[in-house]
Parts: sequence; C-alpha cells; structure tokens
Amino acid sequence: MTKPNPILLPVRVLFLCTHNSARSILAEACLNHWGRGRWQAFSAGSSPRPGQQPHALALAALQEAGIDTAGLRSKNWDEFAGPKAQPMDLIITVCDNAAGEVCPIWPGHPATAHWAYADPSEGEGSPEQRLQRFRSTLQAISGRIQALLAAPPADLEGERLAQTARRLAQA
Repeated sequence: MTKPNPILLPVRVLFLCTHNSARSILAEACLNHWGRGRWQAFSAGSSPRPGQQPHALALAALQEAGIDTAGLRSKNWDEFAGPKAQPMDLIITVCDNAAGEVCPIWPGHPATAHWAYADPSEGEGSPEQRLQRFRSTLQAISGRIQALLAAPPADLEGERLAQTARRLAQA
C-alpha cells in the first residue's frame, strides 16, 4: 500500500462564487487571516462584472471582525485556470450558482467541495439589517474555516482533503 503524498505548505485554497464580491471574498479574507503560513486563500467569480469591487458591506463586516481587507479585489476565475496559473490544492464553491456552472479545468486537479451560503447582498432592509446579513454569513464561513484549520494534518493529504472539506459542508 502506498502512502499518499502530503500536501506541501501552504495549502492553497480557491473560493468561488458567481460575482466574487461577498461570500468568496469573506472566505478568502478569513482563511488568510487565521491560516497564515499554513494556508493561502484566493477567491474568484465565474462572472464578475468589469470594474466590480468587493461589496462594501462585506468589507465592513470583515473590518469589524478585525480581519484585514487590504488587497481584496473581485477576480474572474480565468486567472486561476490557465496553464501558467498556480495550482490549487482545494477549490470550494460558496454559492449554489457557481457550484452548478461548468468550471474550467484547474491546474493540478485540486480537490473540490461545496459550502452553500445564501447571498447576503440579496434582499431589502435597513442599512443595519443588511450589514447583519453580512455579519451572519461571515460568522458561518468563519466556523467552517476554523474547523478546517483544526483538522489533523493527515486529513489534509490527497483525497482526504476533499473529504474533510465536504464533511464540513454537512456540519
């Protein structure tokens, strides 16, 4: 029986959403904040609009939580799919729309998982109610990321990385 190849540090994770303005941005910032050294997070969207920026309320929720927002920007997933792109270890879709789309072929054939979150930017309400939706989404994402970070090193090797990420989607 052969031993699986260990993933080299940092573990690279790409979070995908349709517009790369809210959920995937929140996940990227959280994982980079808490996973320094061991993890490197990125985010992208299947169809961010030209000139689109991260949602102002996503940035506000992150700043309230003490998470750095410098350098966050909306990106198209093509940046991560070309032959010169840096291979990822894990790709996590964070919205149902992106999970249902035909994705590019990712360099390195990374593990995949889907963590579904409602879009906090949808819906009406007062400015405080709208911000609260982003806070709630940030809290939900943070819980899964903290659980991922707490996984034993053996659960981050090969196919076990995908199994670990998928198991967290059920939690």
